[in-house]
Amino acid sequence: MEVEQGRVKSGAVELNYMTAGQGQVVVLVHGLSGSNHWWHKTLPALAAHYRVYALDLAGFGGSRTGPSFELRTAANQLIDFLDKLGVEKASLTGHSMGGFIVADLAARHPDRVEKLVLVDAAALPFENSFLDRGLGLALAACKIPPAFWPVFLADAYRAGPRTLWRAANELMAADIARDLELIQAETLVVWGKQDHLVPLSLGVELTRRLHHARFEIIPGAAHTPMLERPAEFNRLLLDFLRK
Repeated sequence: MEVEQGRVKSGAVELNYMTAGQGQVVVLVHGLSGSNHWWHKTLPALAAHYRVYALDLAGFGGSRTGPSFELRTAANQLIDFLDKLGVEKASLTGHSMGGFIVADLAARHPDRVEKLVLVDAAALPFENSFLDRGLGLALAACKIPPAFWPVFLADAYRAGPRTLWRAANELMAADIARDLELIQAETLVVWGKQDHLVPLSLGVELTRRLHHARFEIIPGAAHTPMLERPAEFNRLLLDFLRK
């Protein structure tokens, strides 16, 4: 499988991405402190059937040219990304903060979304204390496969504390709960059963608020099921996209 690298200019930001495969378009959007490398076990499986794009959000990974990350503009940048590539409609998959972004896009631009996949998505507000969030983050980090730790640390270092702090605070303050009913796309909600960072109960509530949603739990996984249980995650994703 040949993986191509590319860049798309969106305003003052250059968005870095990798892509592979042919066919209908699937876009993968990482979470806080992530990059397109977080999909390295997902992209090959999908690229056998689809044209897959895994991008770096502004301020993360290889997309650090220009203004820093702003949650309120992320969905618009993703729309611009699709426009620049000439993609009218795509299936969107978002993890954690990326789940918030693709849900926001699907609510505001339903005509641009074929199918929607929300992976341990931070799309609903939750009342965890600062201590609880810190503990949840520590537990989530412990579940990341040891071989992936160099990427995890490198991505956090490249984003920098200012971007991470700003993105985390914007995410905790944002609320699109009322907009979820505007989402028309068929949706797959996937959750790691042992996610202590974004609780499983939020996945249940998120599914309940969506019109056309299916909820799947991956046992043994925490906040990053695409890394912790890639075979099961990829099977669920492909099964959903193919139907």
